Amino acid sequence: MEEEVPENAPEHCPGTKSDDAGKASACKGCPNQNICSSGLPKGPDPDVAIIRENLNTVRHKILVLSGKGGVGKSTLTTMLARAFAADPDKNVAVLDIDLCGPSIPRILGVEGEQVHQSGAGWSPVYVQDNLCVMSIGFLLGSLDDAVIWRGPRKIGLIKQFLREVDWGTQDVLLIDTPPGTSDEHLASAEFVPNPFAILVTTPQEVALQDVRKELDCCRRLKIPVIGVVENMSGFVCPKCSKGSEIFPPDSGGAEKFCKENGLKLLGRFPLDPKVGQCCDEGVNFIEEFPNAPTTLAYLSAVKEIQKIVSIESL
Repeated sequence: MEEEVPENAPEHCPGTKSDDAGKASACKGCPNQNICSSGLPKGPDPDVAIIRENLNTVRHKILVLSGKGGVGKSTLTTMLARAFAADPDKNVAVLDIDLCGPSIPRILGVEGEQVHQSGAGWSPVYVQDNLCVMSIGFLLGSLDDAVIWRGPRKIGLIKQFLREVDWGTQDVLLIDTPPGTSDEHLASAEFVPNPFAILVTTPQEVALQDVRKELDCCRRLKIPVIGVVENMSGFVCPKCSKGSEIFPPDSGGAEKFCKENGLKLLGRFPLDPKVGQCCDEGVNFIEEFPNAPTTLAYLSAVKEIQKIVSIESL
């Protein structure tokens, strides 16, 4: 959880929960002074207990993280959701907290749907009988509307999603996050009870650099990491069947990263043009191509995730 006294705080910082937060002489010149002095409630957030009660019927909560943009977190989130939901006895939910780039509704084929209010709260949008989703994309007036918000407003909406959406009984809640280690990630760590994490990378070192930071964030926030997925891991030409490495793993890729950090490599998913096409069209790739290597890789990863999470939950 976020520390009471930030690591980069000035000397003699009174702490964010103090009545003197933002008002003490040590606060002068601190970039967080205005936020600390804004009059926000000090001490434990009363919403924590409400959120825990609301998510009491959600068995497992999994954050999809990277630190790096463009590695396919949203695609991975939806493909895992489809793979989990391929079992009709499993209930699956997706929460999109990539507030500035909500692509989940389009990928799941429910773009333009409306969120309805009931006595139990907001009703998520159902993709199929055992798969539902909530996203800011359903709340925008236009698909072209930009979300230009500061941190407190972002955190407020994330809390609202966790507190007021009627999630019902779910076996797994997959949470798609934006790049980085900032407001959305801290809010998830603070308010989502007992979350797990999956880290997503591509093979090249420029992506792994940011994933290392995300791993450090998880460890400092005490979020158990289920494992790592290597996305865009090679490409097989659909015409000549010749394989090639679009992003060469010059530093060893995800496999070496996992060995160095004691993590499980959950799978390598190749670049597949049909996956991109299905995401653009909101079509279920796993149903359309049940025997494709990518589909089999996702189903295998889901089995591994279920096994690891069950062990961790004992």
